[in-house]
Amino acid sequence: MFKPLALFIGLRYTRTRKKNYLVSFVSLVSMLGITLGVLALIAVLSVINGSTSTMREETLKSVPHASIRLVENANEWHAHVNSLRTQPGILGVAPFIEGEAWARYEGRADFLQVRGVSPEHELDVVNNENSNLQNLLLQIQPDNSGVILGTQLAARMGLYTGDVISITPLNSLVSRQLQDARNFRVLGVADFGFYGNANTALVHLNDAALLFGTRISADVTEPGNSAYDLRLRVRVDDVFNAGGITRSAIIAAGLDSEAANAISTWQQTQGSLFDALRLEKTLTGFMLLMIVVIGAVNIVSTLVMVVADKSADIAILRTMGASKFSIMAVFITQGAAVGILGTAFGALLGVLLADNIDGLTRSLESVLNSGLLNDNVYMISHLRAELHWQDVATVCACAVLVSFLATLYPAYRASKIQPAEVLRYE
Repeated sequence: MFKPLALFIGLRYTRTRKKNYLVSFVSLVSMLGITLGVLALIAVLSVINGSTSTMREETLKSVPHASIRLVENANEWHAHVNSLRTQPGILGVAPFIEGEAWARYEGRADFLQVRGVSPEHELDVVNNENSNLQNLLLQIQPDNSGVILGTQLAARMGLYTGDVISITPLNSLVSRQLQDARNFRVLGVADFGFYGNANTALVHLNDAALLFGTRISADVTEPGNSAYDLRLRVRVDDVFNAGGITRSAIIAAGLDSEAANAISTWQQTQGSLFDALRLEKTLTGFMLLMIVVIGAVNIVSTLVMVVADKSADIAILRTMGASKFSIMAVFITQGAAVGILGTAFGALLGVLLADNIDGLTRSLESVLNSGLLNDNVYMISHLRAELHWQDVATVCACAVLVSFLATLYPAYRASKIQPAEVLRYE
């Protein structure tokens, strides 16, 4: 079986240490350091992925995948909805009006985000598996002035089903036109996600139009205040390509050209949050990579000691015709073998930990008889890991690369050994 000389000698040096226990110990520590670093990187990045997915799901309970501002012919929104919902990638389209308002109830007041919706269309775009919201949407009628509140908003104001609250548009409040206030009856509370429960209120589209001074009819358009223009909420089958799918649907449906430039996606409206999460993932990965770097530094120490111990062997190999490159390859092979083994063990353990971290944390909570995470602080009560194989590949590639770079200096030092000077004293 053919085996290159440098590979054969490098692997032999990796396996045999004679009685040099110090070199064996340092080599073992370097391998364990790389293993621990890779394990921690994969597990932590998986937890961050899981937390990001949870936040994205909760955010999209109240935030549209994409929204289109109808610049022209807003009175034709029925035709726009019907033409868009048949396009590829579109799961549902619904009109809405959204604006800020001030709510009062028995001496308590709070600011909220009022969204006027069309119940029959909203059911197509709502991204919430909770059947309670779907049932409540069916109760919203244009003549009953009903409102659905987020759970935290209702609890903060002490509101229950059947209570009547007064809602005043923010613009009217600023201009002290309190006569614009309207009364709404609470139909119930619903889960609008982490970021919507505290300030979201749903009313019928017609009620919102009357509240904000925008009239919507089949043949007449009175824009009213431009802050409350009619928009279309779009639900797509690929949330990561919401903008591209919506833009293609607008073009295919033959809508006005300005509508294609009036698209806002959840990546844009919630960009600061998810940019911060991506930055957190990057910085956390960089800090944990330092564990791998420390393990690689131990590889340098190991190889320096091996070079000193094997100087006579190196001199003999050089006199037998081995080139400097061959000597370098021997010690690169030895160091890389330690890095690859450490990376392989770390990747295996990291994948196993990421796949079972939810069950492990629950078991630990049951043993400690207390929760490790407080959902009032962290918004989740247990860890959720989401393993991405591209993260595993990136971590492993970085660990192997760092290990390879750590071998270069000791290998170079070994190639510079002069055979004559070493063998003179042997």
